[in-house]
Amino acid sequence: MRSTTAAGDAVSQPTYSGGVEEICESVSNKSYCYLPGESVRELLNRRDAQALSDWESFQNSWGDMPLDSYMADGGRYRRRRHATLSAPRGGKGFQVEAHQPHYQGLDYNTLNGGIARHYEPFTDSVLHGNTMSSLLTLGCDLFGRLAPYSAWHIEAHQFRIEVSGEEIGKPTPEGIHRDGVTFVMMLMVKRSNAVNGESTLYNLEKTPIEKFMLADPLDMAIVNDERVFHGVTPIDRLDDSVPAVRDVLVVTYRHKA
Repeated sequence: MRSTTAAGDAVSQPTYSGGVEEICESVSNKSYCYLPGESVRELLNRRDAQALSDWESFQNSWGDMPLDSYMADGGRYRRRRHATLSAPRGGKGFQVEAHQPHYQGLDYNTLNGGIARHYEPFTDSVLHGNTMSSLLTLGCDLFGRLAPYSAWHIEAHQFRIEVSGEEIGKPTPEGIHRDGVTFVMMLMVKRSNAVNGESTLYNLEKTPIEKFMLADPLDMAIVNDERVFHGVTPIDRLDDSVPAVRDVLVVTYRHKA
């Protein structure tokens, strides 16, 4: 699979076909795995026939999110919701925790880190719906195999980047970074009228090692955040008469003492 940036440069899309064991092998060997949306859909439905039964409402929930008021660059191009969960070691189960602020140290987020950021929670229908549950369960299964003796602190983030012409839409305004967790799952929910938004992974010396585009619904990238940095280029509008939108779900899993 290949896609292009606004400049017409081809972006390599790593191919994938397989199941949980193959994903774990890729993350173990390369510290990342890219999965095209078709493969993610097949994998989730194979695990649970009702996994994506509420996909439409899940996708539409990105249209009703509050503005991220913690942008130190003054930007008003990002909307966001947040949830906190946990999972025991070696298991596939998870539980929702009491709503709490999101925190990153300045070592990991030089733009917005160093403070407790209080975001609006996920709506109950999204957080407890089949799509979200199937994605969280998949993550618990994957990372439980990769680190079977670890319990998990899990945080989920709904992100919308929107461009109306007044600002640049930056999916990663902090630049090339790590999130300060163990594993990160990134899922494309919807792109509309958007160009660019190319993802790049870097080794610990910040040398690029892979580029790809989360372009289609359910396209997914999984990374070992302890071993790679990542960043996403700003998006712009394909048609200047309407806004550009990039909706992504990010779920992080951090070793829990």
